[in-house]
Amino acid sequence: MNKRLYEVLLAPLVSEKTTKAGERENSVTFWVKPDARKPEIKQAVESLFEVKVEAVRTSNLRSRAIRVGGRNGRSKGRKKAYVTLMQGHEITFAED
Repeated sequence: MNKRLYEVLLAPLVSEKTTKAGERENSVTFWVKPDARKPEIKQAVESLFEVKVEAVRTSNLRSRAIRVGGRNGRSKGRKKAYVTLMQGHEITFAED
């Protein structure tokens, strides 16, 4: 397997909003590398989690101005990937 595929997915994004969207659309949200392309994301998810991916949507989040302790700066820009899974496939991050 290509080493790049292990580096494309940075972390799952688990929040109330993404959980509700996941239940509605059978999708999972990940933080991905800013230079990751949709085919790479699809291949990484399919190989790491052994599921079939129907579609991948991405969203670039621009950096924002932040202030920490009197110093001004900027947060890093990030990229999210919304991965829609085929019917009957599922990824769970929390074990009971």
